[in-house]
Amino acid sequence: MATPTIRQSPPPARNWPERMARLAEEARYPGLRQFYEAGCVSPATPLSEVPMVALDFETTGLDPNQHSIVSIGLVPFTLGRIQLPGARHWIVRPVLPLEQTSVVIHGITHSDIQEAPDLADILDELLPALAGRVVVVHYRAIERPFFERALQWRLKEGIDFPVLDTMAIEAHLHPDRNPTRWQRWRGKKPVSIRLADSRQRYHLPHYPGHNALIDAIATAELLQAQIWHHFGPETPVDDLWL
Repeated sequence: MATPTIRQSPPPARNWPERMARLAEEARYPGLRQFYEAGCVSPATPLSEVPMVALDFETTGLDPNQHSIVSIGLVPFTLGRIQLPGARHWIVRPVLPLEQTSVVIHGITHSDIQEAPDLADILDELLPALAGRVVVVHYRAIERPFFERALQWRLKEGIDFPVLDTMAIEAHLHPDRNPTRWQRWRGKKPVSIRLADSRQRYHLPHYPGHNALIDAIATAELLQAQIWHHFGPETPVDDLWL
């Protein structure tokens, strides 16, 4: 997943259990209603007790209004264990044509998507895999907006859910990551908060990027490292969810 380097300012935390309950009452699509009815943990729940699922989309670009999802990877996990038997990976047919630049990045070609299902065809598998878990992403401006736009286009209703954003955590940990001109002249280098570079700071193994499932696993491992290094298993989930 290609992401620009930006400075992120997390919005105020929402009361997600209340919001999920309200959305369950408003949802028209049965799968979405069941997703919301599964709810989520209370805000004070320690991270050690939170069921999570790392989610990654590969897309045809970075604008959810102009680009489409082409693959989805997810893996359920907890702070102590990544549950690989539950990992899933789908290639889906984008609404808009593939662009050569995106093919170069993620390697998904026209022949790969020719017989691929539409996102609507896998919702009955995808939504239950996310239900009841806190979604973990690296750069929340991809997964939540793209999912929202994709469902608006297909179902005429969107989706919302709490996320833990490993990029936002790195941005919080490195607020001065972009040195001034004077600092650059003195030799200070920018600190990258991209997925691979962030993993390297925790001595996590290098994985090839831009495969949705591999990036989901990489994101799960990164969150585990961040919590153990900078926070702790008793940190309440609402300290970090967005």
